Amino acid sequence: MDENSGGVVSKIDLLYRDYGKRAGALKDQGEKIIGYTCSFVPAEIIHASGAVPFRLRGDVNEPITKGDNNMETIACPYMRSCFDLSVKGRYDFLSGLIIPHACDSMARTYSVWKYCLNLPYSHFINIPHTLSESSMEFFREELKGFIRSLGRFLGRDITDEKLRESIALYNRNREKVRALYELRKADPPMISGTETAELVTVCAGLPVEEANDLLDEALDEFKKRGVSPLQKFPRVMIDGACIDNVDLIKVIEKSGANVVVDTLCLGTRDLWPMVDEEGDPVGSLAKRYLEDLNCPRTYRGNQTGIYQDDLELRFGDIRGFAGDFEADGAIIYHYKYCDPFGFEIHARRTFFDSLEIPSLYLEDEYSSGTIGQLKTRIQAFVEMLE
Repeated sequence: MDENSGGVVSKIDLLYRDYGKRAGALKDQGEKIIGYTCSFVPAEIIHASGAVPFRLRGDVNEPITKGDNNMETIACPYMRSCFDLSVKGRYDFLSGLIIPHACDSMARTYSVWKYCLNLPYSHFINIPHTLSESSMEFFREELKGFIRSLGRFLGRDITDEKLRESIALYNRNREKVRALYELRKADPPMISGTETAELVTVCAGLPVEEANDLLDEALDEFKKRGVSPLQKFPRVMIDGACIDNVDLIKVIEKSGANVVVDTLCLGTRDLWPMVDEEGDPVGSLAKRYLEDLNCPRTYRGNQTGIYQDDLELRFGDIRGFAGDFEADGAIIYHYKYCDPFGFEIHARRTFFDSLEIPSLYLEDEYSSGTIGQLKTRIQAFVEMLE
């Protein structure tokens, strides 16, 4: 972001560079900060407990060193980076940590996190890999167990009423993010992909009330732009897992493209699905986090046996976002050793081909150095779209 533009843009940039500083200040004020590692953790439950949810992120500019003494190097580099920062003390304000069974790099390393960080509280959320009535029943009971466990640690009752209040707050947060994305539908967009990614990342490290206020402030300022600060360039979407650093997006935009939409964890995959505010809150959370988060770790059960039907079931969200935001091309970004996404790269590329959207596949190691090495390929791809 342009630090000279003042106002909310500079505030977001500062919060992005000092990620976790606000959580540390809240810890000093007596708040309990509960960290989590993935979109599958219901932040609403943590908020309803009276604690502050805090999403851990890595740092592509920080070499993974100390963490590799305890975690295998064949684990996902994103998770290794988060762990490395944690054992180095970056997140020493945490009172607890929640890790879900999202992938093997999380599930198989939970005991390592628990042993090395030795936090007062830790919890593992077991998440089914299929969508069936029994899976949903199991997950509801799993969330109830999490609610009881967290409540015992904090000495508080997490009631249905508190859950409904938290669900409403997080739904308003997602509505504001949708409004932010709407500003990217213009050609050229009213805000850049870098600005969007920084703001969404920052919000994951703030109390939801403060995140909502920041989103309101940002929307007010961005909407006042009479003319887009950007040029008309090829419109690119990014597809992949979790991108919590903006370095890749900056490289794409400096190569002559506008990043207008994504299907990422810290993006539409995480922030689009809403929670039903009328029904049983635990059941509504179970549906949202198991069924509505479209992650490749969850088998969706194609019944027809037709390959194209299977692609549509798994990647229909890509079709919707690519069409709504008029994407000219797509970059599929995959972390080395990320098996859930790695196993379906061919299928994703096939789906983009069926949409007649050119795609570029990039495998990376979660490092600013390797991102820079991808620049030539990105530039060539963007030139092809012109």
